[in-house]
Formats: sequence, C-alpha cells, structure tokens
Amino acid sequence: MGNDVFGLIYTGESSMQLRDLTYSRSVAAVPFAGRYRCIDFIMSNLVNTGISNVGIIAQKNYHSLMDHLGSGKEWELHRKRDGLFILPPFVTRDNTGIYRGTIDAYHSVMGYIRRSSQKYIIISGSHTVFNTTFHDMIAQHIRTGADITFMYNEVGIHHPDDQFNELRFNLAEDGRVTGIQLNPNQPATPHSSCDVVMMEKTTFEYLIEDAYSRGDTDFLRDVLLRKVGELKMYGWRYDGYVGCISSLPGYFNHNINVLKSEVRRDLFNPEHPIYTKVKDEVPARYKGDSKARNCLVADGCVIEGEVENCVLFRGVHIGKGTKISNCVVLQACDIQEDCELSYVILDKG
Repeated sequence: MGNDVFGLIYTGESSMQLRDLTYSRSVAAVPFAGRYRCIDFIMSNLVNTGISNVGIIAQKNYHSLMDHLGSGKEWELHRKRDGLFILPPFVTRDNTGIYRGTIDAYHSVMGYIRRSSQKYIIISGSHTVFNTTFHDMIAQHIRTGADITFMYNEVGIHHPDDQFNELRFNLAEDGRVTGIQLNPNQPATPHSSCDVVMMEKTTFEYLIEDAYSRGDTDFLRDVLLRKVGELKMYGWRYDGYVGCISSLPGYFNHNINVLKSEVRRDLFNPEHPIYTKVKDEVPARYKGDSKARNCLVADGCVIEGEVENCVLFRGVHIGKGTKISNCVVLQACDIQEDCELSYVILDKG
C-alpha cells in the first residue's frame, strides 16, 4: 500500500524555545534517546510503511543533518529509482534561497514533487517522535474519500511552552474535522496534531500553487485553517507515545521518559524498528566503584562515578567521584572528577 505514497519532510522548523540546542543544527538533527536524531523516527515510520521515495527539505543549519543522513543507506533509501532526496535551498529567479514560510519551501521543491510518480503524499515536520506505520492511515484516507487526513493523538495536560505550530482539531463522530485551532492558549479539544498530513499529490500541488499566487506564506495558517469548510478533512487517531520536541522542558522530559520501560517498548517496537546512522564504537565501560541506576547509556561511554536517572549519549566520560542525576548528556561530553550535576542538559562536547 505504501508503494503509491511518497514522503516529504520539512526540516526548517526554528523553535526559539529550543535555544542553544538548535544554534548550530536543525531541529531534525537534535540528538534524542542516546543514539538517535529526531528525524530518525519519521524517516523510519515512512520506510516501515513501504515508502521508498522520501524528500527532505532543508532550510538552514543543515550540515549535521546531511552528515547524519548520508546516502540514506541506513534506511535502505540508497537506490537507483526513488530513494532519499535532500533538497537544500538554492537560488533561482523565483527563489532567493531564503524561505518566507512553508509555502515558499514547498513551492521551491515543486519540481521534485511533480517528478514523483506516486499518487499520494505524506507531509511531515521533523520535531515529533513516535513509532508507527501509516498503513491504517492510508487505508482510512482512501476509504473515506478524504481530501486531507491528519494524524492526531489525545493530549492530557496542556503545556504552553510546547506551543509550536500546534494544531488542535474539533472532530465529528465519524472523524471528520469540523474546526481547527492553531497554537491555542486554552485548547477547546484534546485532539492534537502529530504533524503528519496525507493527501493526493495533485491536491497538494493545487493548494501550494494557489496559495503561492496569493502571496501566502504559512501552510498551516493560510491554507489548512482557511479550507476547513471547503475540503473534506478527516483525523486518524494514534494512541501510542508521541513526543513533541519544541522546547527545552519538552526535550528534557521526553528524553527522561525513555527511561520508562513502557515508553521504550512503544518508541522502539521491534516490529517496526527505528533506524539511525551506525557508528561502531566499543561498549560502555564501568570502572572501579562506579554505579549506574535507571540509566540509558550509549556505546563508547566510560563511567567512573555515579549516574542515576540519566540519558548518556555516545562517548560520554563520567569522572571518578562525580555524581550526576536526572541529566541528559550529549555526545562526547567529559565530566571530570568530583563534580555534582542534577537536572542538566549538556550539549555535544
């Protein structure tokens, strides 16, 4: 079923709430859960659905993202036909190389979209982590005859810090979308977008060309919100774990949540694995009187002190006599002897 669908991932999100984590990298390349990047999840979800044509729209700070993705080998997207297409901004008569918004970005890659032979398109951002396949969503989209299908989940407590292109849906009993709120301060509904949208390729082309001709800039605000009454929109509900990486508290909490066994089982379901760039390093080493309790420790780490409730990325060193708890420590950090850290995010190196 996924053979007639291609994926388009927009990686130009620039949430100011993530601050230094996105100073030199895109949101898509932000490290997550010890050895992964945020984009690994949506990429793996598409590939596990059988989708073999994936386009990545890059906007800025995409050096580390391109280094991570490479030829797409880890996702089996290095192939003669279709495969992985990285689409950085480039200067033409119509495109200055700087996108004013998502409509500009989608319009700039219209050549790639038109060349794609698949009938349907799945559009996604890169700041949401979850693990599923889109077989049921595709089947529902075709069965209902929808113009647009949104993937959504049920959200409990509302966190204003995580308002980053957040869509909330009002749904009828049959799942049809009757209203949309964008970044509501007080949401009227628990139905929150997972940042995945499906439609026919021809519908997407028409919507983008029409919006571009009017000088519109934002696909969510200028197209989807305005078209609720005109187009047949449905929601497809996903009940698994969803993490929105749109603020420092959100980034910290979703990393720490991976220490819970039920979250790990959901995010790293072996039936549809999450793929990432492979780096062959030695296993983690625990020296002397070191202690580790309830931690996620990547390969290449050397622990001489005590760690508790922490996520340690590749190549982290914890010095002798050092105690850290409730921390997220990114790749190649060196915490030397006799330190004490609690509730800290340490960036790479």
